[in-house]
Amino acid sequence: MSSTSDASTVPQKKSRVEFDPSDIIADPGLQKPIEEYDIGIRDQVRREYLLMGPCQPVGHNFPRKQQGKDLRSFKEVWFQKFDWLEYSVEKDAAYCFYCYLFKQSRGDKLGIDAFTKTGFSNWKKAMEVFTEHVGGVNSNHNNARRHCEDFKNQRQSVSHIFSSHNREMEIAYRARVTAVLRVVRFLLLQGLTFRGHDESSSSTNRGNFLEMLNWYGTEVESVGRVINENAPGNNQMTSPQIQKELVRACAEETTRVIIDEIGDSHFSILLDESHDKSIKEQMAVIVRFVNKQGQVIEKISSLLNMLPILDLFIKRRLWMDCLPVMVYLFLD
Repeated sequence: MSSTSDASTVPQKKSRVEFDPSDIIADPGLQKPIEEYDIGIRDQVRREYLLMGPCQPVGHNFPRKQQGKDLRSFKEVWFQKFDWLEYSVEKDAAYCFYCYLFKQSRGDKLGIDAFTKTGFSNWKKAMEVFTEHVGGVNSNHNNARRHCEDFKNQRQSVSHIFSSHNREMEIAYRARVTAVLRVVRFLLLQGLTFRGHDESSSSTNRGNFLEMLNWYGTEVESVGRVINENAPGNNQMTSPQIQKELVRACAEETTRVIIDEIGDSHFSILLDESHDKSIKEQMAVIVRFVNKQGQVIEKISSLLNMLPILDLFIKRRLWMDCLPVMVYLFLD
């Protein structure tokens, strides 16, 4: 019995209130008061209404009703003079967009309620009451307007921070890629190896690629700010796979430049086969041609087999049976 009694006194955890888009209603006369929303979703409700904007049914046939001796109605031109003004088609009444979203509890509660809950419909005194509602600098309306501007600027500032951060990351990435590519090009031009036997952080010689990149960073301040510990852990641009991809890109660009330089001219291919330290056969492919200035040019195209370079020539429609190709094989 006591256990049941104790269980009943344990406070239940309050369930989280989820935002329901169907609660967002354009007509201000049918909107639920903002203070009746759960505080956890109140800002989300405000954002939805700000995206929607004030309800101003331009072109609507505003009904006329007897007020005093005359028939009067809401005037569409009032929307141009008071940007905060809303009109409820359902209630035929005017409301304040700012005060509905950000009204303060202090001050003239009765006047605020007229523009947030009950609505205002005395069209005879409309201009006078609208102006009075705006009031002075520290009026309830202007305080609500400032709260609205602060709320929107807060969202914009967050977006600006993310946007600026993304631009900074892009600039740093481009600088990092450029620095790494310059190291790759230098090693390729000099025919030097990239990898080291021990590339750990404690190694005294981590290989030509890493050592030269570190030296580059110490000599050039702008490079040092975007590499190693100053770069994201998943964007170092120093992995063996990245090195191979950059080397492959350089090889493809070099081949394209050679083909463009040859054009439709005659050329010859020299092949030299040899073994490397691992006793693997490698074939150097050298393209020999005469450029537009009449100079004899020899360029190494590849250290692989001939198929890739021949494929490229075929794609350029330089059919082998139409060109005098001289192949020299230097076998060991």
